[in-house]
Amino acid sequence: MVQVGPAQGGTVEIEFTAEDVARTRFAVSPLWEVVASVRVLKGADDQGVHRRWAEQVRPLLAAAKVDLTPLSRLIALGAECVPSFLVPPPTTPQPSLEVELAALRATPLELLRTTTPGVQEGAAELRENPGRELGRLAEVIAAYWEVALAPYWPRMLAVFEGDILNRAIHFAEGGARRLFDDFAPQVTWDSGTLQLVRRSSRGRRELGGRGLLLVPSAFVWPRIFSNLGSGDWQPTLRYPPRGIGTLWEQGPQPCSDALAGVLGRTRARLLAELTAPASTTDLARRIGLSAGGVSQHLTALRAAGLVSAHRTGRVVLYARTGVGESLVGDGRRYGV
Repeated sequence: MVQVGPAQGGTVEIEFTAEDVARTRFAVSPLWEVVASVRVLKGADDQGVHRRWAEQVRPLLAAAKVDLTPLSRLIALGAECVPSFLVPPPTTPQPSLEVELAALRATPLELLRTTTPGVQEGAAELRENPGRELGRLAEVIAAYWEVALAPYWPRMLAVFEGDILNRAIHFAEGGARRLFDDFAPQVTWDSGTLQLVRRSSRGRRELGGRGLLLVPSAFVWPRIFSNLGSGDWQPTLRYPPRGIGTLWEQGPQPCSDALAGVLGRTRARLLAELTAPASTTDLARRIGLSAGGVSQHLTALRAAGLVSAHRTGRVVLYARTGVGESLVGDGRRYGV
């Protein structure tokens, strides 16, 4: 089961060996985002973080006549967990939805079981005819994805990749302790052990040399979902990345007059927008310039030592350097 971790409850201590630290990795999961976002549409967004997104996609799903029943029956809003077979951990850093759906269709019969309250009947229907029912489930997920998530995926992916990049830098600077410093309020690192607050579980867990898979997710905030004991699958934490609060915002980040006076308005705005690493395309969308124009300004900022460029897959992400961070902070302090 993939379990929910709230801000209070029992504490699970996850023990790390040197091999576990060596095998800890990051990945993103389109399939998980499908499941987590359906939870939001069913009412799991108490803080209204995703209200703008939900208001946009609900009428689109209705117009497209997407029947979510095969998927929805496997997601119980009141339950503290999600069936593990529905969201197996990704085996590569950035799998496509098609790859994850192929794995879902091939789920062995013996894994189509769950103790998650409220979804046993749906799992039982899958077991009656796995070939047909898993294929139907995959078709529903694909149809939902095209309407509800595909148009937003570049924006979501930029947030995920930016968070992963930021945490990789933290790990390089200070090891596992620095990596988990600002992970989430319910997660702390202490002497080779990761402390995870959960609602109904406590005790110690060993990773068994498999390491921990860390998956940033747009739709889990303020919770963490954990899967620490499902057979041969790698233990997994799905967590809210940095910048999630601004994911659906349309307006620009504030830019001080003092900073604009030094750099020029456009370059100051670009630097201000880099609260988290972002791509040229994403920055162009946010500030209303062409990608080529943004690229020219970023080249100048990079030459001045204010931003750095990092390639991740096919995308180049730009991030503020330490000098850039200081300049933005000082500009807001003295020039607003």
